[in-house]
Amino acid sequence: MPTYTVHAPPQGKDENEPERFVFLRDGFHGWAFISPPLWLLVYRLWLGFIVYALVTLAVVGGLIWLGASEGAVIAAALCISLLVGFEAVSIRRWTLARRGWRMLGFIVGEDREMAEQRFFAQWAERASQAPKSEPTRPEPPPSPPLRRAAPSSRDVIGLFPEPDAPR
Repeated sequence: MPTYTVHAPPQGKDENEPERFVFLRDGFHGWAFISPPLWLLVYRLWLGFIVYALVTLAVVGGLIWLGASEGAVIAAALCISLLVGFEAVSIRRWTLARRGWRMLGFIVGEDREMAEQRFFAQWAERASQAPKSEPTRPEPPPSPPLRRAAPSSRDVIGLFPEPDAPR
């Protein structure tokens, strides 16, 4: 069964509007494999597109410059496309995180609609069970470390309390 990650918009920008939540399915994405540049541009992953273009140009250009066969150049381009197909969701997650979106969690569902239903059912249940928050006291600042005398030759580090003590 597919796993989905749920992402919420950045703080202050409709963060509690469930219509804006994004559900991303983990796994291989065929369209990202078939046409990586088009897929990256459709999802507005500009930095991912630039990295893809630079890496592809460098690898393919390097192979052509080295005089590699046409089959080797095609195989290298296919490997890059395969990598984009497998890492497509990671690229989208990374872009959302860079834009300030928060990942709310993982959910399992047969399809996206089922995953959304499960997520919002759990979300509503958690909201109804949440206790009324009481104002919390601020934690006291950490105390400074205690200073000891310089270690002596009798100090032992390990599991034994004292050196040369009977066991």
